[in-house]
Amino acid sequence: MAVATSSLISPWQATLQHYNNSFYLKDYPFPCHSNPISNPFNFKRRILSSKFNDHVLTDSSSSSKSSKLSPIHSHFSFSGCGCSWIQDNSVAHDSATSNMTSKKCYALPTKSVDVSSVSDLFEFICSGPLVEKIGITPERVGESIDKWLLYGSQLCRLFQLNELKLTIPQKARLYHYYIPVFVWCEDQIALHNSKFKDGDEVPPLVIGFSAPQGCGKTTLVFALEYLFRTTKRKSATVSIDDFYLTAEGQAKLREANPGNALLELRGNAGSHDLPFSVETLEALTKLSKDGMKMKVPRYNKSAYSGRGDRADATTWPEVEGPLKVILFEGWMLGFKPLPAEAVKAVDPQLEIVNKNLEAYYEAWDKYINAWVVIKIKDPSYVYRWRLQAEIAMRQAGKAGMSDDEVNDFVSRYLPAYKAYLPTLYSEGPSGSDPDRVLAIDIDEERNPILAN
Repeated sequence: MAVATSSLISPWQATLQHYNNSFYLKDYPFPCHSNPISNPFNFKRRILSSKFNDHVLTDSSSSSKSSKLSPIHSHFSFSGCGCSWIQDNSVAHDSATSNMTSKKCYALPTKSVDVSSVSDLFEFICSGPLVEKIGITPERVGESIDKWLLYGSQLCRLFQLNELKLTIPQKARLYHYYIPVFVWCEDQIALHNSKFKDGDEVPPLVIGFSAPQGCGKTTLVFALEYLFRTTKRKSATVSIDDFYLTAEGQAKLREANPGNALLELRGNAGSHDLPFSVETLEALTKLSKDGMKMKVPRYNKSAYSGRGDRADATTWPEVEGPLKVILFEGWMLGFKPLPAEAVKAVDPQLEIVNKNLEAYYEAWDKYINAWVVIKIKDPSYVYRWRLQAEIAMRQAGKAGMSDDEVNDFVSRYLPAYKAYLPTLYSEGPSGSDPDRVLAIDIDEERNPILAN
């Protein structure tokens, strides 16, 4: 009878049944995971050691070995990120052997959720707001559940989360947001590669991430970069911030536009070194062979008392080919110039910014093959997000802007948001293919939601 029943089960359902043969430790079911260091499809039983974030991998055919993923080296930092899904009370470890301080996240309830079985996780994944949008069917999730488990485990390592006691916001952020976007990126890379014949030199796919400041795009890109690295695919990350004018160039821009608050400091169109952008993007897209290397520019926002300057080239990270993907992020990527009267109605100071924007398609957008557009309902969210970040920095003992300074800072960006976001959301980024644009609506707590 059992044989007859199993013959009616589809392959993806059989996969779920296999994973539900979980291993139990301290009353927590722990499904099989793969070892991301050796073979991602050579499944092993993992047992948590007594030390936080220290994993022991056990293989039935070999003696026990302890293993750790080496930390990712990045200019990204979690400090000063404000109210975040990362900051909560879910890290389960022996307080006597750790000096880590638990923090609560008030973005969503922090009730811990046990990953009781892979079937539960499967249902949770399929309930996410992005699944249908990116074309992931339950069958496809079931067939690739091993990858979802692997990606979730790797992101837990990256963000130092206890994967056995994820809170609701943590679980949602990983399985409803970061991993679905990564799966979409993988599909875009496959589509990109399919356009070339065997033996052709395949340039890296450039994915643009257009999202307002403070909405979490840098953390998203950071997570994607890590997943690409752990799955042995070379990637590069660059931000529009890295293309700001030098401090000297910014001073000249300010002098050439006296009284225009939108160009007094870095940020709006006109404050970027577009020839430098073209030079960098051209070089990155040519990193398609083994042994090719280049340094990727970075910007130092703290230089000159916060006015900023291009970082010294000796500090720029080096990337090596062949690159599979370039992740290019920025708050104004994809903005299109509008009729002069339309922008002047928002803010007369935008007129010169709008004129400057005409050169940006050739410098940035034309290099982008696929897009992720993170959409917000109200541009004023940016103020709240920035204020959260600055308060967190001050509480951590770091220099942060006062509330008035935050208001002044954000006010220099809001006119551009009000002018250009409606067109970006209704028409898509400049020069984009609608079939290669993933639009993600997020709420005020930075969580993906179903669009109205």
